[in-house]
Amino acid sequence: MTDDGRRPRRWSRLLRRILEGASDANIRFDELRGLMGRLGFEESISGSHHIYRMPGVVNEIIDLQPVRGMAKKYQVRQLRAIFINYGVWDWLS
Repeated sequence: MTDDGRRPRRWSRLLRRILEGASDANIRFDELRGLMGRLGFEESISGSHHIYRMPGVVNEIIDLQPVRGMAKKYQVRQLRAIFINYGVWDWLS
């Protein structure tokens, strides 16, 4: 178990789903937020916008918004491109 009470495999499974791109429309927003935190991204919230940054590591500003509890499909696609570009898979080790 991790310090947040969840099994580490959960994050690996979610990251794999995002990287495979087979279920972009079926990613729960709260799970995505958890993954971003587990990966070390800093979150700030402005209205419905959840802004993620990782200064000095990822040169992108990631803006995510929920829709009825789910992540927006196009934002999951954008996130996948960022994860691939920065080799995020290795960060869960």
